[in-house]
Amino acid sequence: MIWLSHMKTTIDIADRLLRDAKREAAQRGTTLKEVVETALRNHLEGAKPAAFTLRDGSVDGRGVQPGVEEGDWEAIRALVYEGHGA
Repeated sequence: MIWLSHMKTTIDIADRLLRDAKREAAQRGTTLKEVVETALRNHLEGAKPAAFTLRDGSVDGRGVQPGVEEGDWEAIRALVYEGHGA
């Protein structure tokens, strides 16, 4: 990604994090700005949500029970709650 314009801004960063970032910049022989921009860019690029895939929840059933018509929700509901007082 190419960034064409620059904007000055002020942000509050924890002292220890700022010291670590400055140390990292010195070790790399680059600027604090470059370290912060690179870290922010990497974070934002990695923050894109992955495509959602629904897990296969299939079961090896044999359909509805004998005497229950498929789509007969009243009968299915009665069987589900049978013995549960509802």
